[in-house]
Amino acid sequence: MKRIFLILMMALSFVAMAFSNESREISGTITDESGAVLPGVTVVVENTSRGTVSDPNGFYKITVNPGDKRLVFSFVGMDTQKIKIPLDNTLNVVLQSSELGLEEVVVVGYGVQKKANLCSAVSRVRGTNHIWAVADCNTENYSTIRENGFKDVKANPLSTFSIDVDRAAYSNVRRYINQGNLPPVDAVKVEEMINYFDYDYPAPGGEHPFSVSTEVSTCPWNPKHYLMHIGLQGKHIDKTNLPASNLVFLLDVSGSMESPDKLPLVKRAFSMLVNELRPEDRVAIVVYAGAAGKVLDSTPGNKKKTILDALERLNAGGSTAGGEGLKLAYKIAGENFIKGGNNRIILATDGDFNVGVSSTSEMERLVEKERENGVFMTVLGFGSGNIKDDKMETIADKGNGNYAYIDNIQEARKVFITEFGGTLFTIAKDVKFQLEFNPKQVRSYRLVGYENRLLNDEDFNDDKKDAGEMGAGHTVTALYEIVPATSADNDRKPLVDPLKYQTSKTVSGQVGEELLTVKLRYKAPEGGKSKLLEIPVATNLQENTSDNFRFSAAVAEFGMLLRRSEFAGNASTESVLKLARDAKGEDEEGYRSEFIQLVKMVDDLQLLAEEKE
Repeated sequence: MKRIFLILMMALSFVAMAFSNESREISGTITDESGAVLPGVTVVVENTSRGTVSDPNGFYKITVNPGDKRLVFSFVGMDTQKIKIPLDNTLNVVLQSSELGLEEVVVVGYGVQKKANLCSAVSRVRGTNHIWAVADCNTENYSTIRENGFKDVKANPLSTFSIDVDRAAYSNVRRYINQGNLPPVDAVKVEEMINYFDYDYPAPGGEHPFSVSTEVSTCPWNPKHYLMHIGLQGKHIDKTNLPASNLVFLLDVSGSMESPDKLPLVKRAFSMLVNELRPEDRVAIVVYAGAAGKVLDSTPGNKKKTILDALERLNAGGSTAGGEGLKLAYKIAGENFIKGGNNRIILATDGDFNVGVSSTSEMERLVEKERENGVFMTVLGFGSGNIKDDKMETIADKGNGNYAYIDNIQEARKVFITEFGGTLFTIAKDVKFQLEFNPKQVRSYRLVGYENRLLNDEDFNDDKKDAGEMGAGHTVTALYEIVPATSADNDRKPLVDPLKYQTSKTVSGQVGEELLTVKLRYKAPEGGKSKLLEIPVATNLQENTSDNFRFSAAVAEFGMLLRRSEFAGNASTESVLKLARDAKGEDEEGYRSEFIQLVKMVDDLQLLAEEKE
């Protein structure tokens, strides 16, 4: 009997050893002291950049390796906990409120924030322990967006706009919803929400660095209308074949960056990027607070410890000399310029510029001047309560770059690892669309989103006119809602009188059957003369639409609901959910599944609001 027992013990030891040498998944639910679930909690394996965030139900799942010791759980307004990785695969965690005085903290949705970020009275939702704050009661600032209306084709046959690869609006909207609030209307930029997601477009071939796809079908929120989907797919470049990078990290370390979702998250996010660098890449670090200063000379990418140590030493404090920081960053980028390489400043801030060169117009002139020297700009927003979205987007756009908002470590991974090429490497600049609609087929049209990207028609052929940049592997998607020429007279009847001095002949033959023509201009990253593509689109409604079409339509419809758009028609959360579920596809990274959960949360928030009324 003793021998059998020994054999069993040895067998169990072998099994334990086998499991100890394999990666495994730890999962559980995160709650606060009252038992309320906490979505958006950052979970990281200690001393690594491997992490995740809890979902809307407070559930998380993370892979750990044999040598990992502890998991770190952090959330705004809660004490960070470091917990030893258990022997089994379940770890439920209760986070405690940080020891700030009660007068300094209010509960917002599912978490807490410092009271300094809020300024209005709060009210309790019946039947819950949560207090809900008015979402727009802080110092965050967004440019006013006036939605595009329908244009009469006979008076306005051309529609011209710049592409937009910025994706900040979606992650910012997600942050509001995860905190239990509906976002401010002007924080909802429909085209940025659509373009947050990648789509399965064909890879480009031939001389152009991207492919162009079109699809036309019935509009989901207005069956009397058409919806046209246009997609660009940028060419993918293997990381090993990317040109060498000359990067300058320009990091805001002012007092407003002190909270856990700002400078501490900046450090972890940029550590991810550092781990992706190659020996031929170089990094310098500039910080700004009351004054700007260089904390790291341009350093080869294989000296990772030197770069990471410089990042780790940073602390927040002081006012914000953002303009002086920009000047110094451009100076260092110029001194280390790599001809034919990727020369770029990566600015991380909550947007609170208030000392030195601080006006938006002054910064525009500065980055416009420097972009001509071949140094591009990426802007990353962090934190809440202080975001200056309008200023940050302007700096990125005028600096031939892109703008993203990082609300958690998972978004940092998306920006710096999953979309590494698109974030940092430009394959085409000054990319402009111009669509010409056929009045024989189209009565009127409306571009969905892109309100702050509209161009004059004559700007399309003007190579001096700045437009959007496209990164390696990026996709760009645009939607048009179209009123067909056969619609009833009272359906979206244009309010434009017939022209007195101009008449147009109705086209006939094969051209007359076309719905419209898509034209596109772009320049090479270092080029000065644009190239032209021209693609006719047939009047051919597709009954079985692609996942690309349906999912982009779902996101657009959701954005219109959040904006309370006058053009939302029959839009509803039920319609959005049906479209999104049917078009979710493989969803390897889980972003589309997360979108579906956000729509459900908004539906719940709206029900709560109705109950309060």
